[in-house]
Amino acid sequence: MQASITRRSLLALSGVAAVARSLPAWAQPQSTVKLVVPFPAGGTADILPRILAEKVHAAYPAGIIVENRAGAGGNIGAEYVAHAEADGTTFLVSPPGPIAINQNLYKKLSFDPSKWEPVTVIATVPNVLDVRKDFPAKNLAEFIAYVKAHPGKVTYASQGNGSTSHLTAHLFMQLTGTEMVHVPYKGTAPALVDIVGGQVDVFFDNLSSSVGYHKGGKLRILGVADQKRSPLLPEVPTFVESGLPGMVAVTFFAMVAPPGTRKDIIETTYRNFSAAIDQADTRKKFADQGATPAGWTPQQSAKFIQEETAKWGKVIKAANVTVE
Repeated sequence: MQASITRRSLLALSGVAAVARSLPAWAQPQSTVKLVVPFPAGGTADILPRILAEKVHAAYPAGIIVENRAGAGGNIGAEYVAHAEADGTTFLVSPPGPIAINQNLYKKLSFDPSKWEPVTVIATVPNVLDVRKDFPAKNLAEFIAYVKAHPGKVTYASQGNGSTSHLTAHLFMQLTGTEMVHVPYKGTAPALVDIVGGQVDVFFDNLSSSVGYHKGGKLRILGVADQKRSPLLPEVPTFVESGLPGMVAVTFFAMVAPPGTRKDIIETTYRNFSAAIDQADTRKKFADQGATPAGWTPQQSAKFIQEETAKWGKVIKAANVTVE
């Protein structure tokens, strides 16, 4: 087994180098390539592209860097990339917000998310249902029954109005016909502090942020909002297997290029990054973040983003969620 893993890693590494060698000089970026992350450093959205930047550097002789341009739900960094030269030197690497959600949330944007040129979805991370450690329900069936029996009494935290945790909670309520009370926070960290402290009942969080608290007994994860169970939590069922097939909510991390970027640039960039994602040590590092490696083609990524945009647009419209 170890020999096959090593061989696969070597093949993937040689794949990145081979792509670089096969490019004509005009196709290789002549200046530093920027991977713009529209959120602060330190989170999963920042860690995954930094892992990849390290792996693909051989394909970019002028250099490749990760640059954080945070603010306005990802819109500041997205605006910068949308108006950058479409020459293969600037890409957005982001969670769903400025790619598939914000056009349905914000009344006005300075860029058009429908014009992005998808390169690849690099990974997905499922959202999970956290409850405070002493919450009465011990499993998903009991949780749904409890919320139905106590309409408007259960409180749920979110990372902020219009965040993925907020919208995932609305998806759950729409599918189950339940009603909970929203308690918005400014990010994941303060929401986790309060659910661990028992000040709030529920939090639909990203798996990677919550799994350590679950394993440490500081909160309990009752369900995973994905098609399959997470390897990090094999004992925790999905909502799908618990009778809610529509309750699938993953945070995806996609790489997109400015509008009008040439198809050959998109294809070359995709090949570089998919080869890096396919390396065994990359996949291990992604898994440590609770992320499932993807590396999908531009066409697969475009279809997935369109589906996510439509899905969350319906949730937002039904819940009448807006952000100024």
